[in-house]
Amino acid sequence: MAKSGFNVKEAFYTLQGEGARAGRASVFIRFSKCNLWNGKESGRGAAVCQFCDTDIVGTDGQNGGTYNQQALVELALSLWPQLTDDTKSKPYVVFTGGEPALQLTESLVSDFQQAGFECAVESNGTLPLPTNLDWVCISPKGTSEIVVKQCDELKLVYPQVDLSPDAVSGISASYFYLSPMADYGEQNSGMIIRENMQAATQYCLDHPQWRMSLQTHKLLGID
Repeated sequence: MAKSGFNVKEAFYTLQGEGARAGRASVFIRFSKCNLWNGKESGRGAAVCQFCDTDIVGTDGQNGGTYNQQALVELALSLWPQLTDDTKSKPYVVFTGGEPALQLTESLVSDFQQAGFECAVESNGTLPLPTNLDWVCISPKGTSEIVVKQCDELKLVYPQVDLSPDAVSGISASYFYLSPMADYGEQNSGMIIRENMQAATQYCLDHPQWRMSLQTHKLLGID
């Protein structure tokens, strides 16, 4: 059954910046709200995920709003370039958040696929996901219980005090990535970022199952 309305913070066309599909042209649809943080700075200290760098409150971002299924598919189609000389480029959409599992449905995924899209999701893995997605990336956070036990890609922000790579090694994934944690304070941020980068680098060297994932979209200055 179609959901009546999807609250979208923003939607935009860019290059995927992280993980196994870094560099791929993508339409990002960012759903509002998350189950691990309310999105307000006043609540960050009590949140399960205290290091989120994304605005997930409201629907006031680029192309934000409340959409029905058809309108959301049409929005994504309008953002994808109308190519005349590259018929092999399959449209690609990434559902992200916030936590997309709070809103994403199999019916919506199916409508996107019928419109020609390959559908991916970026989730914290704490809620069930539609089973018809083409690509699943989960990024576990803190002490939250992970219910998604199989995915294409697992990305772990590192280091986390309450969550080590060993703790998620039982999840079945084709790719395992460490993403060095950034510092969201105003002092000594450069030093802390370097320390995390060094720690993630060493962990990947010591545990070759893991690969490094950097936020290349930030290096490129794009969304």
